[in-house]
Amino acid sequence: MDAHAPDRKSANRWIILSVVTMVAFVTNLDATIVIIGLPRIIASLHTSITVGLWTVTAYLITTTVFLLPAGRWSDSAGRRVCFAFGLCLFTIGTLLCGLSGSGTQLIIFRLIQGAGGSFAVATGTPILVDVFPPKELGRALGANATAWVVGSIVGPVAGGAIISALGWRWIFFVTVPFGVIGAVLGWLVIPNQAVPTVRVRNDWLGIATFAVVLVSLLMALSEGLAWGWTSWRILSLFGVFAISGVFFAVLETHIGEPLFDLAVVRNTHYRIGVAIGLFYGTGFFATTFLLAFYLQGALRLGPLDAGLLLIPLSAPQVVLAPLGGHIADRFGSARPMLFGLVLLISAAVWLAQLGPKLNIISVVMPLILMSIANGFTWPPLVKAVMSSFPAGKSGAASGIFYTVRYIASSLSFTLALVVAEITLPPALAVKIYLGSSHIVNATTVQALVHSTDIGFKLFVGFYVVAFFFALALLRPPRVRQAVKDPAIAHAPASVSSKLA
Repeated sequence: MDAHAPDRKSANRWIILSVVTMVAFVTNLDATIVIIGLPRIIASLHTSITVGLWTVTAYLITTTVFLLPAGRWSDSAGRRVCFAFGLCLFTIGTLLCGLSGSGTQLIIFRLIQGAGGSFAVATGTPILVDVFPPKELGRALGANATAWVVGSIVGPVAGGAIISALGWRWIFFVTVPFGVIGAVLGWLVIPNQAVPTVRVRNDWLGIATFAVVLVSLLMALSEGLAWGWTSWRILSLFGVFAISGVFFAVLETHIGEPLFDLAVVRNTHYRIGVAIGLFYGTGFFATTFLLAFYLQGALRLGPLDAGLLLIPLSAPQVVLAPLGGHIADRFGSARPMLFGLVLLISAAVWLAQLGPKLNIISVVMPLILMSIANGFTWPPLVKAVMSSFPAGKSGAASGIFYTVRYIASSLSFTLALVVAEITLPPALAVKIYLGSSHIVNATTVQALVHSTDIGFKLFVGFYVVAFFFALALLRPPRVRQAVKDPAIAHAPASVSSKLA
């Protein structure tokens, strides 16, 4: 693709945005919709709670493991190929999930589904970076960001309605047509990106080691509550994580074409943006879980009523995320991001004061604040990160960033479960998580409320750390260093402006 391709394809870029946004919505929907259906899945397949939880963990593991390789492969093989391949794999896995006859089969098919979803996620943002000029990129990323939040909120609500009317298998079947449509439209409208003439070697040892690092960490975090944080299995997993992590770090510094591209992470603004994403994501992603835990466990609301009370967390952002991106286009990413983080801190402090009786204002108003805050935080953050890498590295940059995002999600849920474990027996906490236990004891209700409040107080700390990192973005970024590729080093001014 030549230097002027993004401007010349102006007629298609909004269609491309629509396709990428729809796919982001569907993949995130499927990541969350299963949670609400776990009790029915466990009963229908005659399996255990542990196997049921693995249907959630399996998707998270393969999505996270393949994000970084998928981003790198999209730089070398082309965005359109990786995007369409990922969606086809995701759709096949989704269909098979709906046809599963046992818990083991469902876990295997969720692994396939997650692997396909990772390709769509890893290539979506680089596609937008490729086809949108810098002056419109923030707005495009803001519109795309709404899909993530809406998907995570619609998942539990839509899941409850679909399961009640059609059964748990249909939470998979309903997304199959969207996967097919996304793959076809993506192949038709996404530009056929020029790929490097020199073949890039695959760092297979790095990929394998990276998979061991992430799988051991995510397994330890996801199973810590069920197995016991001091059990030999969890301690062994953390040991494997530490050893393989050191080996991976040494390996990637001694290989010519590493999976973890050091050219991406050398930029200070990129590292700061990734750090903000880690702390911001760890503070935010368990918000719906904590509130569902509180509303269904302590207040004994039904899944549908609880889901409806969570709608304010997404509604304002649908409008404000594009606005936040537009502000970032005009005034830079740091200021709207700092404003959004202040709102997130305020909202989390408010939610840390919930009581044993439902107060709709105390639930809805801070969620509205959080939704507004996300609109001003996430799109500027993505733009800051995706504007600070060397040319030709957007896939690798996106892969690293979204890998950190998924790790933050896992950390967020794990911390919420750890807080619950402090005040409740682990077995009871797991049952409440699955929505399969009704709490009637006043003492247990009070313990649930207390653990919810502690959880939000803990997440305030993560928002504060993210805020201080964001302060560093007020300093103007240095102009990107030219990469070794002579074609890029002597690129026209239009390309140089996009690199800055």
